[in-house]
Amino acid sequence: MAPHAQPMAPATRPPDPPDPREPSQGQDDDTDANSDTDPDQPTALPAPTPILPRDLVRLFQCQICSLPLREPVCLPCGKSMCRRCLPQTHLRTNISYPDLPGRLEGFRCPFPDCGKEHAVEDCAVDVILNKVSQQLKEEIDLRRSLAATAGVFTRIYMQDPWAIAGVASLRDEDGSSQVFDGGKIVATYTLAEDGDLKYQADISYQGARSLSDGEDDIINDEHIAAKAQEMTRAEMDCQVCYALFCDPFTTACGHTFCRSCLHRVLDHSRYCPICRRQLAINPLLNHTSCPSNQTLNQIINSFWSDDAKARKEAVAAESASQLEDLNFPLFVCTLAFPRMPTFLHVFEPRYRLLIRRALEGDRTFGMVLPRLSMVHGQTEFLELGTMLRIVNVQYYPDGRSLIETIGVSRFRVLRHGYLDGYIVGKVERVDDVSLEEEESMEAAEAVPQTTSERPIIDDGNQAEESSEPHPEHPPEHPPAPITSADIETMSTQSLMEFTTSFVTRMRAQGVPWLTERLLSIYGEHPNDAAIFPWWFASMLPVKDLEKYRLLGTSSVRERLKICCSWIIEWEASRWMELMSSRPGLSATAQSSS
Repeated sequence: MAPHAQPMAPATRPPDPPDPREPSQGQDDDTDANSDTDPDQPTALPAPTPILPRDLVRLFQCQICSLPLREPVCLPCGKSMCRRCLPQTHLRTNISYPDLPGRLEGFRCPFPDCGKEHAVEDCAVDVILNKVSQQLKEEIDLRRSLAATAGVFTRIYMQDPWAIAGVASLRDEDGSSQVFDGGKIVATYTLAEDGDLKYQADISYQGARSLSDGEDDIINDEHIAAKAQEMTRAEMDCQVCYALFCDPFTTACGHTFCRSCLHRVLDHSRYCPICRRQLAINPLLNHTSCPSNQTLNQIINSFWSDDAKARKEAVAAESASQLEDLNFPLFVCTLAFPRMPTFLHVFEPRYRLLIRRALEGDRTFGMVLPRLSMVHGQTEFLELGTMLRIVNVQYYPDGRSLIETIGVSRFRVLRHGYLDGYIVGKVERVDDVSLEEEESMEAAEAVPQTTSERPIIDDGNQAEESSEPHPEHPPEHPPAPITSADIETMSTQSLMEFTTSFVTRMRAQGVPWLTERLLSIYGEHPNDAAIFPWWFASMLPVKDLEKYRLLGTSSVRERLKICCSWIIEWEASRWMELMSSRPGLSATAQSSS
């Protein structure tokens, strides 16, 4: 934002030609509000946090077209612009996950400090900003009409940016001026509506004539600012905590919440609390990857700076108190994954107490994997774990219980202590990157492959399609696994197809880890790439420490690549078993190599 000078008419400016609407007397240079207002007159509305008329109008200007915001959208980078100013869209390439119609088209962000590719689906109209912008326009239209009737107007001069910066102007002529109905706020807004006020431009004013008592309530800039504050404040409460927005985050559906409030909501549901639209990926607390709504932040800090400061201090104090408390119970037993069931046979007194307290509370606790070997200074468990929610309990007469749980989310243990024999800790949630970053990751890594270049993905159906042996792939040879290098350059959808085809092939072969009993517990393999790695890790007989790697990942693509690496190792081990069990085949392979 350009630096502001105190708005006033330059002293060296020659007099302007008379304007038909200009009064013959009563003009004076005014730098802020009307100076002739009676200070003892009662004010109908509370005074807002002091804000210059130019700054108020700038809050509601589009940074692209400089016109007042119309149908504003909040981009994933946190910046706002008119919907009509969105750049021309194009078909996105090298992106296969998530394969949704609304994400096929995108555009390059027009803001130089971003420049990322945004999906059209992520740019819905900002519900709150759209409403307050429309309310301000209606109020300005009313005040402009009243000012025209009362004959009140303001002259606006465009300020030279060189002069504002303290550099002598390069132009010989003086800046132009225009006259508009109303006080400074109304006149400035009208100038922006006419397209003559750039977002970064600054202006100065020459004030209107003195106002009568009746006109003061409807024309005075302080009253207009207070009215704008009052209208806007009614929309600035979070619909979760019902308090003033603190760190407002706008979802892809256009609804805004406090970041911390939305985070708590998504612990229990993947749907927007207002419109119930599914939210693909939880927002991070990391402001770099998921920025806040910058325009709403500016409005809040400009209109209610004291309230905003108090809210931030309250939220910070609450967070600090939570950091001091070791209040999350930890069950050190096994490896658990989000969205997957975990069954526990609880018999130790300390864990019976943990489960009882969890049932009396929100029914959640943490599951962490014990450390097999410890050195001095290490904890007895690994730092990453999964929050579990109890869904069913079966008690036995001797006090034991069988607990059925479902994985909710991942966490990292920051500190821990002991309470009545079991471990309690302070944890922080572990989330995936934003959906936009997920797509960018795939676009940067994936290489478009032709049919001839694509790694062979055998789904087990070749033997059914033809009973004749293929000369290049004899039936006694298992399908050749793809390499680790292939995994890095495959699309996310190809990674998913490779893993699911492996499951289909293994099930056809009747492997013991895909029995009907296990499938009745974990279900058939999910088609959602976000869930599949958790299911696959729950089923595949791989060491827990290897599966533990999934808990530290931050993207669906990263987890699928780990699953594919397991398949490569599995296929390689089976190939070696086949080679060792058939000496003649081994000799043939060695001679051919």
